[in-house]
Amino acid sequence: MPYLALLRHGQSQWNLENRFTGWVDVDLTAEGEAQARSGGKFLAESGVAFDKLYTSVQTRAIRTGNLALDNADLAWLPVERHWRLNERHYGALTGLDKAQTAAKHGEDQVKIWRRSYDTPPPPLAPGGEFDFTQDRRYAGVPNLPQTESLKLTLERVLPYWNEAIAPDLKAGKNLIIAAHGNSLRAIVKHLFAVPDDQIVGVEIPTGNPLLIELNAALKPVAARYLDQARAEKLPALPA
Repeated sequence: MPYLALLRHGQSQWNLENRFTGWVDVDLTAEGEAQARSGGKFLAESGVAFDKLYTSVQTRAIRTGNLALDNADLAWLPVERHWRLNERHYGALTGLDKAQTAAKHGEDQVKIWRRSYDTPPPPLAPGGEFDFTQDRRYAGVPNLPQTESLKLTLERVLPYWNEAIAPDLKAGKNLIIAAHGNSLRAIVKHLFAVPDDQIVGVEIPTGNPLLIELNAALKPVAARYLDQARAEKLPALPA
């Protein structure tokens, strides 16, 4: 049975500054780098023979994956990157201070934008500072999102999961996905069949690998955070 390790990137500069990041290409802090290396240590100690790393096209996830592989003595593993593993697009909230946004719009409204399953923030205005249509990494990608809920993030992630990641798992490969809080929450929702109204309570800690054992149908049969000191509550295993 294959194993899948989900690794959220370490602390980024905008995590530290409490800003909505989304698709902005923010780098890791020194603490984030340490978290990535720690994640690699726990991956090495898991005893799983990993075969491949998947990641997004955002620097904080790429560097987290690289630092983790280096520290696990797995720098030689093949790596595949894809924009569909990017963080959720925060639309017009991108770049804003979270506390100031709550003061302006109200905590309840911001909580809906941040944590509800299917209510996205207002869309990003075209042509502004955070217009990603001119970013070379997305050249040729049609209909780039201008905002996303977690539901839309899952709909964006699933085609790549079905076309690339799931076939590798079904072939018996043990995989690492180094990505982002919301793209990984989307994968967790899919794998564990988390109800829409319960996914709001699922959190993925930075730099702490979630190791999932899957059966032949890619249903989780066991799951645990490798760093138990920083573990979050896991959803129930599907029946």
